[in-house]
Amino acid sequence: MKKETPKPKPVVKKKPKAEEAPKPRCHHFFAEGLTLREAAVKLKLNPKELLARLSARGHNLELSELMDPASAASIGQAADCDIEFLSYEKEIHRIALSEPSELVPRPPVVTIMGHVDHGKTTLLDAIRSSNLVGKESGGITQHIGAYRVTFNNRPITFIDTPGHEAFTQLRARGAKLTDIVVLVIAAEDGVMPQTREAISHARAAGVPIIVAINKIDKPEANIDRVKQQLSKEGLLVEDWGGQTISVGVSAKEKKNLGELLEMILLLADVIEIKANRKVPAQGVVLEARLDSQKGPVATVIVQHGILTAAVPFISGLVAGRVRALFDEAGRPLKRAEPSMPVEVLGFSEVPVAGDYFQVIPGVDLMKRILEGRLSKIKKAEPVKAERVTLDELFRKIEEGEAKELALIIKADVQGSVEVLRDILPPLSSDKIKIRIIHSSTGNISESDVVLASASKAIIIGYNIKPGQRIQDLAKREGVEIRTYDIIYQLTEDIAKALVGMLEPVVREVYMGRIEIRRVFQIPKVGAIAGCYVLDGRITRNAEIRVMRGQEVVHEGRIASLKRLKENVNEVAKGYECGIGLDKFKDMQEGDIIVAFQKEKTRAV
Repeated sequence: MKKETPKPKPVVKKKPKAEEAPKPRCHHFFAEGLTLREAAVKLKLNPKELLARLSARGHNLELSELMDPASAASIGQAADCDIEFLSYEKEIHRIALSEPSELVPRPPVVTIMGHVDHGKTTLLDAIRSSNLVGKESGGITQHIGAYRVTFNNRPITFIDTPGHEAFTQLRARGAKLTDIVVLVIAAEDGVMPQTREAISHARAAGVPIIVAINKIDKPEANIDRVKQQLSKEGLLVEDWGGQTISVGVSAKEKKNLGELLEMILLLADVIEIKANRKVPAQGVVLEARLDSQKGPVATVIVQHGILTAAVPFISGLVAGRVRALFDEAGRPLKRAEPSMPVEVLGFSEVPVAGDYFQVIPGVDLMKRILEGRLSKIKKAEPVKAERVTLDELFRKIEEGEAKELALIIKADVQGSVEVLRDILPPLSSDKIKIRIIHSSTGNISESDVVLASASKAIIIGYNIKPGQRIQDLAKREGVEIRTYDIIYQLTEDIAKALVGMLEPVVREVYMGRIEIRRVFQIPKVGAIAGCYVLDGRITRNAEIRVMRGQEVVHEGRIASLKRLKENVNEVAKGYECGIGLDKFKDMQEGDIIVAFQKEKTRAV
């Protein structure tokens, strides 16, 4: 019998398993001051297990070790997790904004900006209804101040920024602190170079602008011309169909100030300015100085939380505990709420203007954060100071070796220190390097002289005068101290020192071309030329060449430079001005004045 071939079993198709959705990769934020043990707890891992995983990847860490970006990245790889390492301040800021239900309206912080002499400080003073306008050298405000006013039972904080072009860094920092910029423009002058500069800073910071057209009480005021000039800068005012609020005011006569304040509050409501009052207090250091009686003090604008006395805090590399709080009038405060400017006492040393001010929940955490920051600096590659005198430096230049100019910067306030740190190093060249080995506020001390002697540095003092004892010590130590009260003279001297270190060649740098359109004979003064700047710019004390046709009829310097009867330092292309020339009176209509400056450069 034939065996029956067994029938094949029917193939039962298995139902495909439903694809499991991949688990989302975990994401955590690590802040400064966190130890590896605390990181393990945050990741819900056994600390020893985390150590083992790290060790398997070649990372030998301790459980007590403080987290930094590198160790956080290593832990992320070991735990298969995305970890973002933040400064403690940024972590608090993130937490503050991550809880929308805790965000409540806060008063606006307003920065007043504009061209020099257009009435910024006068406007602020008029708003405050006081007569505290400081008459500073050069007629401009040198240091940032913050003040609080109340309108319709609502507070507004005002920041008064310096008006001089050398302090653009301070103005830019002020714009970042602010919610609204009030751009002050004189109705008779219109948009000027610093007006454009202020517009750029506000735009860069993403801050809305309200235009205050000042001095409308003057007969030569031309509001429509100002609005037209603003439209060319991309600011179209509301009554011309744009979005920019503008208010005509007179700071001198206190006219329409209520309307301006009303517009500030209206705009503040529109942009919804809010703060989280429940996080540890956070703010920004607006200005800092060393007070002879109070010690290191700083003006802080609170941004989140409520600041009280006796709490530990950190600001950059400076820590402390709040000893006392004062308002802008010097009155003691028990607490400072968001948007309030407050003077804080209790710093271990003068903090850096522009740094965060952050309250820390405990002293231990504060110490850990500070330890981590100092450790990071110590790990950085130290720059070895060459011990050379200026004579030795010249010898090295002749031999073609590397050159360096070491400086110690001391100034009356932190804002000035910050500006000098920004503008001096760029004066370096590929052959000569400027190295700032130390900078701080306060008068020149013995330790500054000792440091300068050890590192063969020059001490630069701005708006301070060393005492006789310090001068005698500097003389004994062979240390040079140079003091200034005008920044451009300081930078000019440093620039001259640098070009003096090289074998110099003199070359002319073209500045601008001016046409003489009328010549006026002024009694007891002589000939003054009414001019129009055709190209470039003209500055007071610029070197010039007077051209009559193709003939050079005079070479010399600008003796006086005026615009609208006011002495000015510079006039740009497209503007009229009055010019007096040194030792030359034979000016004629149609003459062309070519302005230039002489520069010393390395021979090539």
